[in-house]
Amino acid sequence: MPMQKYLAALTLVLMLGMVLTRTAMLRRAGVRAMKFGAMDKRDFLIPPFACFYFYHVFAAAFGWPAVDTRTFFESVPVAWAGVTMCGAGLTLLLCSLVSFGRSFRVGIDADRPGRLVTTGIFALSRNPIYVGFAVILLGQFLIFPNWILLVYAGAGAWLFHRQVLLEEDFLRHHYGQEYLAYCDRVRRYL
Repeated sequence: MPMQKYLAALTLVLMLGMVLTRTAMLRRAGVRAMKFGAMDKRDFLIPPFACFYFYHVFAAAFGWPAVDTRTFFESVPVAWAGVTMCGAGLTLLLCSLVSFGRSFRVGIDADRPGRLVTTGIFALSRNPIYVGFAVILLGQFLIFPNWILLVYAGAGAWLFHRQVLLEEDFLRHHYGQEYLAYCDRVRRYL
C-alpha cells in the first residue's frame, strides 16, 4: 500500500501549495489575502495541531517515528477510495480558488472584503473549500485508518463548521439581502 500513502502525503503538499500560491499571487496583485487570526486570536492555536497532523501523515507514509502506528483495518480498495477522495477534495479546492478570483481570503477580511462570489463551484455549495478539506481529511483517514486521524477528522469538521458560522454572520451583515438570497438558492455544504 505504499503508493496510496505517498499520494496521501502529496495531497497535503498540493493542498498547502495551492493555498499559499494563490495567496502569493493575490499579494503581488495588491490584495492582502492572509487574514488568518485577525478576528479571533484563538485561531493561532490551529497551526501547531496542523503541523502535528502533517507530521503524522508523513510519518505513516515514509516510516518515520510516529506516536501510534496501530490501525483499525487494512484494505487496499478502501485506501484507493481514500486516494480518490483526496483527489476530489483537491479538485474542489482548486475549483474554489479559481471561482473566488480576487475575493479569496484566508480568514475574514472585515476591512476589504471582496465581492460576494456566487458563481462557479459556489453555485453548488456556499463552502466548497471546507467541503474539500473535509473530503481530504476523510480520504486520509481511509488511507491511514488510525485513531489520530479519526480524531482529526472529527475536530476538523467541528472547526470548519465553526468557521462557516463566523463567516456566515459576517457575510449576512456585510452583504445583507444579496447574501440571504444566495443562501436561499445554494446549500451550506452539499
